[in-house]
This record gives sequence, C-alpha cells and structure tokens, in this order.
Amino acid sequence: MNWDDDITAEAAEAEARIVDAAAEGDDQAVEAALRPKDLSEFVGQEKVRQQLDLVLKAARQRGATADHVLLSGAPGLGKTTLSMIIAAEMNAPIRITSGPAIQHAGDLAAILSSLQEGEILFLDEIHRMSRPAEEMLYMAMEDFRVDVIVGKGPGATAIPLELPPFTLVGATTRAGLLPPPLRDRFGFTAHMEFYDPGELQRVIHRSAGLLDVEIDPAGAAEIAGRSRGTPRIANRLLRRVRDYAQVRADGVITRDISEAALRVYEVDSRGLDRLDRAVLEALLKLFGGGPVGLSTLAVAVGEERETVEEVAEPFLVREGLLARTPRGRVATPAAWAHLGLVPPQAAGPGTSGSGQQGLFGA
Repeated sequence: MNWDDDITAEAAEAEARIVDAAAEGDDQAVEAALRPKDLSEFVGQEKVRQQLDLVLKAARQRGATADHVLLSGAPGLGKTTLSMIIAAEMNAPIRITSGPAIQHAGDLAAILSSLQEGEILFLDEIHRMSRPAEEMLYMAMEDFRVDVIVGKGPGATAIPLELPPFTLVGATTRAGLLPPPLRDRFGFTAHMEFYDPGELQRVIHRSAGLLDVEIDPAGAAEIAGRSRGTPRIANRLLRRVRDYAQVRADGVITRDISEAALRVYEVDSRGLDRLDRAVLEALLKLFGGGPVGLSTLAVAVGEERETVEEVAEPFLVREGLLARTPRGRVATPAAWAHLGLVPPQAAGPGTSGSGQQGLFGA
C-alpha cells in the first residue's frame, strides 16, 4: 500500500465528520496538550476573559472561593478549557464530571461530600442532570449543605451534611433548558461566542508551535476559514493538514497545501463537509430549493431525520445557506451561489434550477 492509499483510507474514516465540534477518542488527549494554562494564553472571548479575570482576582484578594460560574455555548469553544484555567488561577484542584453521569441524588451527594475546601467542581452538560440531583444542587450551591435521606416511607429522615465552600463551574450547550432556580444561583454567567477568522488564525499558529509544525500565515488563514468558527475544529483540521504536508510535501503548511489537504478530507471553502453538501444538493437539485419537509429531505439524503436536523442543519442555518420555515426547509440564494447552481426563477421559463425541463415547460 502506498502513501496515497493511506490518505484515501484516512479520508474514508473522516465519515465520523472531521468538522464535528465534539471531542471523541484521541481528540481529548491531543486537546489536553494544546489547552492554554492561564487566561493570558487563552485566545478569543475577550469580554468573557476580562470579566472572569475580575471575578477570580477579587476572590483571591478576599481569600475566598470564587462565585459559581456558568459557561454556555456551542461545543468546542473552550468551556472545559476555561474551567481548568479557573482551577489554575485559584490554585485549586478540579473535579470533572457530567450531567448524564449523575442520575440519582445520591450520586451527587457522594461527589459533593468528598470535595475539599476551595475545590472546583466542573459539571459538563449540566442541563442533562436528573431532577432530584438538580434540586439537591440548589441547597449545595447556596448554603453549602445537602440533606441526605436515610430510610424510606414515613420512617425516612433527613440528615444534614455540611459541605466545604467550593466553586461549581457548569457548562451547557443549551442554556435554555436550565431551570431558572438553578441558573439564578450562578454568580457569573458567560456565553461563549463563535470565533472570527483572525482569532482562529492565532489559535492555529499557537497550536502549530506546540505541535512543532511550520505554517505560513496564508496556510493558517485557509484552515481558519474552514473551521466553522470553532477552535476544536481548527486544531483537528490543522493536524490533518500536517499529515498531508508530511506525506506529500516538505512538511511546511502553505495555502496550496491546506487547500489540497482539505480537498482530500472533503471540507470546502466555507467549512461544509460531505453531509452538509449532500443536504444542500438534494434540496436544490431534487426539490428546486424547497420548501420540502424534513423527513422527505432526510430520505433523499439517505440519513436519519435526527441526523439532518441536529448535525447538518444548525451550521447551514448559521451560514445563511438554509432556512427553516413553517412549510419546510428552503434554500437561500447563498446556497445556490455556493454550489454554482442557478435558481429556478433565474433559469428561464420552463426549466428547473438544475436546468431540466419543468413540468409545464414548452
């Protein structure tokens, strides 16, 4: 097998979506090495960094634990990284868990009762925590106390358990699912925004230095423009372009190398991958730009309805390529332009957007 076969095989493995913002498998280990260690190294999110810096410095000056922090935003924007930076800035240990892992109030009580004073508890996907655990968390956050229920039925008794002061850092991709009583107990709330290309270029240059990869500004700009405004995706694309440059070039990442590598991995100039383009092509070529129902569109693409709705559509909507309407999904003029197709109204009488004869054409 030659190098070309290796890269083709890697491209086939990219069916797991190289532009997926979730961290899976090896990504988690690589991310740990690339994460900034303090706020001064953290790129982007300028307002959040300034506000959080004030919160942490004030807490250190008072010799107190920091207020509870809620971080919301799309996956891959740095919520976990910020939680670790908070622990580092407060010189405190950090305990990491997630909402889905806490299915019972007893699970949460076991975690809370083992915390040290000043420890940071990072609770990822906090909106997916069970309701009984959520209600226990209210008292723990506010009064640093939990009531442990012993026994069942009329003979059950509540034993109060005092907790050492701690800081809860909650992260969520869906802040609207958090009940107001829980959201109101956070002293500091921050929403993470998508990064602009300039910020992503800084992320890429920093990561390239840590990976010992030589990259020029044009190569970094090309990767940044296809990273969907997400640092995690930028770092993943950087590693794939590095592989291509190592195998097919001299190891230096330039614009041409970036373009060629991302062509292999089917990531186009706007960051769309195979699934995104399949959805757009079906919508434009088969249904004339819509409107078309989600189920019909999913069948045309050969994917599950949930996959189209939850995986492909959010980015297409954010990019202004697709619109959700009461009548169904509709392509925007930008979608026609991106795929180089002519909309039906501009194609002349009696033709569809793909240039085929219309139903009532002459």
